[in-house]
Amino acid sequence: MRDLRVGQGFDAHRFLDGRELKLCGLLIPGEVGLEGFSDADVALHAVTDAILGALARGDLGEHFPPSDPRWKDADSAVFVARALEMASADGYRLVNCDLTLIGQRPHIAPFRDRLRASLAEILGIEQCAVSVKATTTDGLGFAGRGEGLAALAVVLMGDGAKDV
Repeated sequence: MRDLRVGQGFDAHRFLDGRELKLCGLLIPGEVGLEGFSDADVALHAVTDAILGALARGDLGEHFPPSDPRWKDADSAVFVARALEMASADGYRLVNCDLTLIGQRPHIAPFRDRLRASLAEILGIEQCAVSVKATTTDGLGFAGRGEGLAALAVVLMGDGAKDV
């Protein structure tokens, strides 16, 4: 039996006027950005936490603390890359990623293919192994009130063998 691990990650940020919105490593034009110490890419933060979770290696804040000035305005793709390096060192590889963005805005459908392609490139896997979808909370909670955006990611990690 192959050694498979599942990890899930969640992140949320409030909207912040005057900042650009970055999701899955892409700038989303015409949208209000998110507040955060790094680039606040809520999607990549959730994906990083999912990878770290599958490896039982802690969380984003442990490896990239906001108290460390190196991470101020950092590109969140760096966080994903470091988590994938840890996975490789532990003998694992990413098999697939399922990402859900949670909020009233932005409308994801016009960007879905570009978000999937960008996330697949960052993860180093084929686009057919990456899902990006969105949901609202029907007006409930901070996301439903349009105060911010959240993301939930699930990843499957395999033991490094090609045929997981």
